[in-house]
Amino acid sequence: MRAFTSTHRSRLGLVSLEAPLISNLSVRRNVALIPQYHQNTAWPAASALTDRLLQRLGMASIAEKRNPSLAPEERFCAMLLRAAMVQEAVVVLDRPFGILTNQPDGRFLRETLEKLDELIAEVYIFDYHWEKERYGVVDDPKD
Repeated sequence: MRAFTSTHRSRLGLVSLEAPLISNLSVRRNVALIPQYHQNTAWPAASALTDRLLQRLGMASIAEKRNPSLAPEERFCAMLLRAAMVQEAVVVLDRPFGILTNQPDGRFLRETLEKLDELIAEVYIFDYHWEKERYGVVDDPKD
């Protein structure tokens, strides 16, 4: 894991309960903070980009919400957007069903990732072995 992290350090975007949203910031500010920091993007441009991406995800209504008031799907989308904001993002989803507690399978996850396809270079999902069926994996030869 350490080698993976150091190889992708500048492009790594983590979606994990271990890396929560900043609770006293709105979703817009949580997401816009990344291009402001990494690309020195001015607030108006970073905010406008965030709003466009939230709109694309069908989540424009959460822009001013803060972490405690988000539904699980809203929280996941905010965390994913934050992770995807680094250039050529390498997104790591750490046990996504710990965030997406209302989702029975990976459909919402796939659909959301597809909407951000041009922002994300690579996606890695780390999850427990027993969750594989939620991703549509039923016959794993490594099993």
